[in-house]
Amino acid sequence: MSALAAVFAQYPLEVEHAEGVWLHARGGRRVLDLYGGHAVAALGYGHPGWTRAVQAQAATCNFQSNAVPMAVRERAAARLLRFAGGGYDSVFFVNSGAEANENALKMAFRMTSRPHVAAVEGSFHGRTAAAGTITWGAREKWHAFPRTPFDVSWMPRRDIGAIARHVTQDTAAVIVEPVQGVGGAFDMGAEFLQALRNRCDEMGALLIFDEVQCGMGRVGQAFAAGLYGVHPDMITTAKALGNGFPCAALLMAPRVSAAIKLETLGTTFGGGPMAAAAIEAVIEAIEGEDLLANVRRVSRYIRETCRVGPVTGFQGEGFLLGLRMSRPAKEVQAALLERNILAGTSGDPQVLRLLPPFILQEEHVDLLKGTLAAL
Repeated sequence: MSALAAVFAQYPLEVEHAEGVWLHARGGRRVLDLYGGHAVAALGYGHPGWTRAVQAQAATCNFQSNAVPMAVRERAAARLLRFAGGGYDSVFFVNSGAEANENALKMAFRMTSRPHVAAVEGSFHGRTAAAGTITWGAREKWHAFPRTPFDVSWMPRRDIGAIARHVTQDTAAVIVEPVQGVGGAFDMGAEFLQALRNRCDEMGALLIFDEVQCGMGRVGQAFAAGLYGVHPDMITTAKALGNGFPCAALLMAPRVSAAIKLETLGTTFGGGPMAAAAIEAVIEAIEGEDLLANVRRVSRYIRETCRVGPVTGFQGEGFLLGLRMSRPAKEVQAALLERNILAGTSGDPQVLRLLPPFILQEEHVDLLKGTLAAL
């Protein structure tokens, strides 16, 4: 009997080691990873620059608290802001996407003193108290807390006409995934996101983009905010940010940064030196190896070649890509894994989700295409 709490459904695949886009399991089995550990393995496995950076920082100083200034932390923050663009001027480093979202909401409530948040149907923002409150379906499935910490209402996806009913003078913040992850690689589109921006400006609410899954290059641009040309007041990001080292960040526009005072926010492990070194290495690899262009090119190739077998269409952006199926996605996922390709499912039972490392190449897509065609 395992000593681990039995809270995760697990694939019939025990990984012993990994390299590039390949997982190596017992018995010599090699599996093409198109899921990237829930969108985390941006650089794939064994990336030399990332490995060197983490090893060097571990040997230099593996941890110090935020009470002690460290150059590596300052460098990581400055580089992340440059990478993001969009005029953001401060970063608060934390440990997970849920924690980043909690702190973004905290800033919105602090700045507005209002009781309500507008979220979007199909969303997933995390499993903590506040993040779970704005996660679609969590209250019925797993939220478990006896009460929610604030009022929330749910906007239908891409329904511009519904925005005014949900974003009012009581609304502290609107939070949205520009491209939903768990919701089925569903892209919100520039028109809906700009309408949210306009309504927030009109009502004095804060706009938060949850780019925990779609950010850090996964959509083929640094962030989906830049892809769609809509700039929120705050961006949260995690997953690909550390390529497997636990870390997350809240990026803030000047009006939000100006509202921060000492001890407004806090964390023990957030922004630790090893996390900071990992973040620097991820951005260095994305920029130095032109991985954003690779994501865009190979994503187009998937759309051009993989409408075969059970695939009827595509949604999402970049390497947060949904393949719409003619039969349940779980069946297709299981069939792919039997043939040594790991993909993901989603909250939409007809959508297979692809979240591969940014180093994926056309030759790997050809393996997927041939396997799908045979299903």
